[in-house]
Amino acid sequence: MGTAEPDLYRDTWVRYLGYANEVGESFRPLVPVPVVWASYGVATAYVTADAIDKGRKAAAAHAQDPAQATRVGVAVVDTFVWQSLASVAIPGITINRLCAASLAVLGALTRWPLPIRRWTTTALGLATIPLIVTPIDRTVDLLMDSSLRKLYGPPGEPPAPH
Repeated sequence: MGTAEPDLYRDTWVRYLGYANEVGESFRPLVPVPVVWASYGVATAYVTADAIDKGRKAAAAHAQDPAQATRVGVAVVDTFVWQSLASVAIPGITINRLCAASLAVLGALTRWPLPIRRWTTTALGLATIPLIVTPIDRTVDLLMDSSLRKLYGPPGEPPAPH
């Protein structure tokens, strides 16, 4: 048995591109809004590239399978939906709301100058990113397992008969 080849999108530095929008949201108090939107572009490009990669891998793994097109579709859809929720939407909303609340609370409870409040909010947003990744990933797994994956089964398994 050989060692499995590392997954470019899950096992290398490329994975951090999926966190670009969380970084963008953390810096929202300090940068122009187009910079934040650009961070979403980077994260969305990562999600799309990972979904395409998983589709290609499914096509190669099931080249002789009559259900190959279905398997490829499942791999692409599952990856895209999972990554969109776990890497972009839920963490983006979480960091956005945390930073907005932080900035408001600091404004109400301190007399710190606005630049200090903004940098403090950014630091809090950045510090929160590693704390939210695993709970969000597990929640999205549970959500997908109890919804979409009931239609087609877990990725890598034969599609469920209809």
